[in-house]
Formats: sequence, C-alpha cells, structure tokens
Amino acid sequence: QVQLVESGGGLVQAGGSLRLSCAASGRTFSSYATGWFRQAPGKERECVAAISGRGRSTYSADSVKGRFTISRDNAKNTVYLQMNTLKPEDTAVYYCAARNSLYGDNYYIRTYDYDYWGQGTQVTVSS
Repeated sequence: QVQLVESGGGLVQAGGSLRLSCAASGRTFSSYATGWFRQAPGKERECVAAISGRGRSTYSADSVKGRFTISRDNAKNTVYLQMNTLKPEDTAVYYCAARNSLYGDNYYIRTYDYDYWGQGTQVTVSS
C-alpha cells in the first residue's frame, strides 16, 4: 500500500510559477512509477507528466511541454511538478498517482494504469 499526499497548490497570476509536491509512504518508492494528472470542471482527468520509478524516463503532455517539469527524489519519497509560465487554462485540481512498476523504466499516462491516488490539490491561475 502506498499513500500519497499532494501539496503546493494555490492561486497564482498568469505567468507565475508553482511547485507541487507528492509525498509517498513506504520504503520502496523507487519501484513505483508516478504521474501527475489534472481535472478541470466538466473535463476528463488528463495526465500532464509522468516519471518512471528510478526517474530514468519522463513524459510531458504537449499542452505543458517546456513549462512543466516532473522530477523525483526517492530518498525523500517525493515527486515534484515544477510549473512555470502558468496559464488560466492550467486551472484544475492536480492529482498525484502511483503504481508499482517493479523498478522498471516505463512511465504511464492513463488513469487506469495507476492503483494509488492522492486527494488532489487545487491550482487556480488568474488572468
């Protein structure tokens, strides 16, 4: 079992930055691939970034490429999402998700790929 707790959300003006953190329980976090998803009102949950368990492979959605960066510190059991040049369309609840990938180097971008989810953190970007 893995428990995930997101933090770092808030209200920011367009063009600003935020860094989200996802703290995980457990002692083998490097075996878990992790993703950041977001869901805006009336829209489906979408993956914005994903990273393999040991951090060797990463993915960024086209909508955030060049602005968002995913990283992880397995010594701290934490995954980060650095969000720069934020836009009003980035407004959403952001969720962290994890799945045991047995130390593989794959990342996953579909909601059904993941077994564990955090409670979400609200990000609001004002124009």
